[in-house]
Amino acid sequence: MRKILSWTLAVVLTLASAVYQRLTGPTHPARGKATLAGAEIGYRLPRSASNDRDCEVSVGIADPAVTGTLVYRRFKTEDAWTKLGLERQGDRLVGLLPRQPAAGKLAYRVILDAGGRETSLAGEAPLVIRFKKPVPVALLVVHILVMFASMLFAAMAGITALDRKRNPRAFAIAAAGLFFAGGFILGPIVQKYAFDIYWSGLPFGTDLTDNKTLIAMAFWIAALVAGRKGRSARGWVLAASAATLLIYLIPHSLFGSELKY
Repeated sequence: MRKILSWTLAVVLTLASAVYQRLTGPTHPARGKATLAGAEIGYRLPRSASNDRDCEVSVGIADPAVTGTLVYRRFKTEDAWTKLGLERQGDRLVGLLPRQPAAGKLAYRVILDAGGRETSLAGEAPLVIRFKKPVPVALLVVHILVMFASMLFAAMAGITALDRKRNPRAFAIAAAGLFFAGGFILGPIVQKYAFDIYWSGLPFGTDLTDNKTLIAMAFWIAALVAGRKGRSARGWVLAASAATLLIYLIPHSLFGSELKY
């Protein structure tokens, strides 16, 4: 019964982390609602796109009297803002952001107009979209599954370390192995596909995803060293488990790869 409860809690923690990662971070779509001429408009605007094509930006608006403008420029530049009228395609207003080199970013706004009354979706501050090279879907899926499997075993290692009657070392080894495979083998391969660089954390850059992976791995190495010769090393395992949970609470891709134009 105790093992069932432990696995249930570990699965809940892992799924909660997965949902949190899905809904946060600077590259996930900006979702919300805006009001224009008394009507509520829902939107989902992209903040990440593959650079094998221009990025479509669309808003569902049935009223043909409503028009829109897409305003954009390269991120962190003094470029003049480009204004592009949105085209009506049935019940949608559609515009295209020009594709950029890998890790290139655009700042943009979507402005809607109804008889002279305007509203800027997602507020007055521009959204930022980052472009990346296409990544093979199979590789991306395996990378994500391995990373969350490492989270599952990290949670189990921490939960087991709280039980004086159980030794968490087997779970710690599994968590460390999966974390290394996902964060230091599959992760760099994915990043090479997307941004043409294997590693952009310390000592080469400030990519927070790479750096938090490095820190968590250091905790797991310390836990494995402390637990050699069969010792439980509960304190170290708990610290490594907590560190892993904390890094999953940091939004993915924060301070990620960025092209300097």
